[in-house]
Amino acid sequence: MNIGTLKIEFRLHGVSSLKEKRGIANSLKQKLRNKFNVAVAETDSQDSLHSLQLAMVTVSGDVQRIQSILSKGLAMIEAISGEEIVDVQTEVFGA
Repeated sequence: MNIGTLKIEFRLHGVSSLKEKRGIANSLKQKLRNKFNVAVAETDSQDSLHSLQLAMVTVSGDVQRIQSILSKGLAMIEAISGEEIVDVQTEVFGA
């Protein structure tokens, strides 16, 4: 069994409330869940109006499948999000 993680950090511009930030985060999370059947959570900077960090996790016996899902997830986020991406980290753990 292998576990793959994708962490994406965004810099938010023009966000004036935590409610607005949560709307952005929830929209991105739901789109990733619906498209790729993965677990997604906001993992850091929950109280910051200017920063958002999301983590996507998937599990598979095939490392290539994990890498494919993570790269497609990142490509989708880059295509649909108007927010600035400042950091991306991908890891695959084997068990």
